[in-house]
Amino acid sequence: MSEVRAAEVVIAPFGILAFGPSGELVRHIKFPKDVKQVARKLITLMDGRPTKELLGLVKALVGQGFEAFYFENPDLARSVGEELGVSTSAKAPLEAAERVRADMASFAKEIGFLKPGEDLSKWIHDVNMEITRALVRRSFEKRDLVVAQAINMIDDIDRILNLMASRIREWYNIHFPELNRLVEEHERFIRLVRELGHRDNFTVEKLSKLGLPKDKARRIAEAAASSVGADLREDDLSRIRDVCSIALELYGMRRALERYIDAVMDEIAPNLKAVAGALLGARLISLAGGLEKLAKLPSSTVQVLGAEKALFRALRTGGKPPKHGVIFQHYYVKGSKRWQRGKIARALAGKISMAARIDAFSGRYVGDQLKAELDKRVEEIKQKYPSPPKKPVRPKRARRRGRKRASRS
Repeated sequence: MSEVRAAEVVIAPFGILAFGPSGELVRHIKFPKDVKQVARKLITLMDGRPTKELLGLVKALVGQGFEAFYFENPDLARSVGEELGVSTSAKAPLEAAERVRADMASFAKEIGFLKPGEDLSKWIHDVNMEITRALVRRSFEKRDLVVAQAINMIDDIDRILNLMASRIREWYNIHFPELNRLVEEHERFIRLVRELGHRDNFTVEKLSKLGLPKDKARRIAEAAASSVGADLREDDLSRIRDVCSIALELYGMRRALERYIDAVMDEIAPNLKAVAGALLGARLISLAGGLEKLAKLPSSTVQVLGAEKALFRALRTGGKPPKHGVIFQHYYVKGSKRWQRGKIARALAGKISMAARIDAFSGRYVGDQLKAELDKRVEEIKQKYPSPPKKPVRPKRARRRGRKRASRS
């Protein structure tokens, strides 16, 4: 029975080299002397994706009678095997690769890459620097980091809007204090002030045109007609309305960012979006430091993401640890009974972890299935625990009564 002829394929900064069973160099591909081009090829190979040069080399080796091929990168071995239908294996370190790394200059000269007087160490340094720069650029280009920055921007906008809304209310309160209690929603309050200005303009007709129900519009109009607020000059009201315009632009920007996050989550984490929703999913990615990092976290950690201060305080003082972090924002947790929230948060965190792992490492879409399983589990929890658990009855300790000393007259 004839022995299978195997070749060891070595990736070097100056080319791709193939060695036979006896350790002889049987074939090679020489890289061009273009630092950026070679760095791109090496990054592709590091990622486990074969280049045209590598596939051509393996095909030529098959033509020479080689039947099996060894690589140091398991992903690259698998990709070449699937692409060409040949037998591939991963083994690290390869004997041939060790020899190449020990004396790179000799092999570079042997394949004609290095000319007399040229320094290989400078070439390797330049290629490594370009690879590092490219990997850093790629890390910044990761879409999960983009969506994390977008959700952080929404948080910043919310803080600014809360401050602006409070200031606008206090400022306009001088002129029309009754409006403050009649309109609780910040954006609607700001829009009314920007559109109408003076309280005399708060009529039922104008308020109805701005989308208020008839009954609400009538109550605001009556309050405006009998307001005890001070009269402001037109330039005072103009300044207030200018600030209102800026606040409304921020509200518009916030909605645009929400739409943007929704679209990006469809692209990078559709399963996570299906389970947690776009905004909560993006917030979890931001807290974890990226989608891949979120995928590597255990579900127990995902459950308390965002509640780190409370968790460390509980560990320090021996108190009860938090049952949920930012996943409290999910309608299943927030909208459930107090005694059900811990169990629902645990079930939700488990499905979030599964969704993140599939998005990060698989790319398959099973979001609808995960969501259906979560819905079923939440319904089971609600049916099983409809009432709060009874607190255990602790036996009362007998009170010690001290002897009363008779007072001496």
